[in-house]
Amino acid sequence: MIYELRTYEAAPGKMAALNARFRDRTTPLFERHGMKVIGFWTYAHGGWSNELVYLMAFEDMADRDRKWAAFQGDPDWQKAVEETQRDGALTVRIRSDILRPTDYSPLK
Repeated sequence: MIYELRTYEAAPGKMAALNARFRDRTTPLFERHGMKVIGFWTYAHGGWSNELVYLMAFEDMADRDRKWAAFQGDPDWQKAVEETQRDGALTVRIRSDILRPTDYSPLK
């Protein structure tokens, strides 16, 4: 099992729209493509107020790559991006980190 930690820096004034897109459009598409989300977070303390962080689980890199490719190629995702970015991009930058659990991690 591997985990992907993703951090999205929202464009100025776009945090609410970014959260809405994940809540209303992205997460149902993740489910459609068998992508397991562990959780979504924003910072209560530390970090930046314009960051959305989430963690996903995949069997291995091949599983991750296959699922991301299917998700990104989904016409419903492409439509969601087009519709939600009519007034400009929702993010300034996106960071993706792949994490491998240690032998003593509660998440394996």
